[in-house]
Amino acid sequence: MQYRRFGKTDLFLSVFSLGTMRCVTSAEATRATVEAAIAAGVNHIETASSYGDSECYVGSALKSLGIPRQQVYITTKIPPPTQAATVSQQIDRSLSRLQLDYVDCLAIHGINTWQHLAQVEGCLSTLQQALASGVIRHLGFSTHASLDLILTTIATGWFEFVNLHYYYFFQRHEPAVQQAARMDMGVFIISPADKGGLLHQPSTTLRQLCAPWSPLALTYRFLLSDPRITTLSVGAATPAELDEPLALADNTLPLTEAEQDSLKRLQNQQTQKLLTEECSQCYACLPCPEGIHIPEVLRLRNLSIAYDMTAYAQYRYSMFENAGHWFPGNRGDRCTACGDCLPRCPESLNIPALLQDAHQRLHGKPGRRLWE
Repeated sequence: MQYRRFGKTDLFLSVFSLGTMRCVTSAEATRATVEAAIAAGVNHIETASSYGDSECYVGSALKSLGIPRQQVYITTKIPPPTQAATVSQQIDRSLSRLQLDYVDCLAIHGINTWQHLAQVEGCLSTLQQALASGVIRHLGFSTHASLDLILTTIATGWFEFVNLHYYYFFQRHEPAVQQAARMDMGVFIISPADKGGLLHQPSTTLRQLCAPWSPLALTYRFLLSDPRITTLSVGAATPAELDEPLALADNTLPLTEAEQDSLKRLQNQQTQKLLTEECSQCYACLPCPEGIHIPEVLRLRNLSIAYDMTAYAQYRYSMFENAGHWFPGNRGDRCTACGDCLPRCPESLNIPALLQDAHQRLHGKPGRRLWE
């Protein structure tokens, strides 16, 4: 296991962290997973007040295993507080559930809207008091927001780390990674296996393109080779689910020529399959009068056509209009062909037609976030 400095927190975290969003089935399963992760060298566990009984199960596991407090770093997350009076209550509740006197890191869970950022500003002095008292040691935030909001939130200087979506198949947030690194913030990548492309169940096409590596291994290497990134979340619910990611825990070197060739092969595949219908993800088409998240709809279409990642694309598409600020935007079939986006597209794409095509390919049952 390799360890990296988590920005200005000065904590040295394992390059893989145990994310416990799925550790909600039983205390016994959580205990076994926590035990296996720590035995493999993982020293950072992340949970949240909203993850069902996850905090309780993690706290129980640490206590029953007799893990020395200094051996493991704990991050939990609370929602953006609506009033200062509730901040201490939220922190105390998490500490009680975790059976701890303090948490190493507290993240504001989901600064996803400008209103959330304003809420945090209104409660900032209370959060700083919690830092001063030692019940939390470091403050950060997680986000599913637009890039401009993420950059603004980083620029406030209030936070020491950020939990971020950034993967090979979604590189929109690279400027946020770069800005966080410039400000000496820790960077924690959220859910690279699941949100990064359902890479634990890849299509045959994707497996062939990534060979001799698995798609999951290649995307982990893409992230681990980036020194700006501290740690990657592994959302294991059983010890066996740790095996594949942790097999790469010592490989943080720059990408080899062969690995780079595989990534180039992926890009060439998308270009060749989509031809004149490839969306470059420039975001110039926004805003849409109908509230459609055009770039994300077309990104999912790109992935479905180029790599047969239809299961992933349908999974994410089903979140539109069903997950609120966690996955904002309307479906492609809301397009009225008003044409507002057309002159802004540098590729001169027929965006209304592509949105309708994406909807036909990807619509299905409504989706929900796992922990809701």
